[in-house]
Amino acid sequence: MKLFSHIAAGALLGALLAPAAFAQTAAQSYDPSAPKTRAEVKADLVAWRAAGYDPLDWIDYPVNAQQAGAIVAARRAQSMGAGATPATSQQ
Repeated sequence: MKLFSHIAAGALLGALLAPAAFAQTAAQSYDPSAPKTRAEVKADLVAWRAAGYDPLDWIDYPVNAQQAGAIVAARRAQSMGAGATPATSQQ
């Protein structure tokens, strides 16, 4: 009987701790406010330049940055399989 109570207590403890383990892995998902590594920043710049953004084009700055940002966001959404398109900016 003592063995059964230890097994039951272990099962109960495991059932209570399992959601905490899954919550911790879910917390490691994408967080846009988290600091980026140097490699991630370089990859972002490559993606923005591939979308047509030129950091030296200061004459068309706000428009070209917004357009490139929308293109990069759409490509990321498509690659993640979300199928959702980002909201376009109102001008």
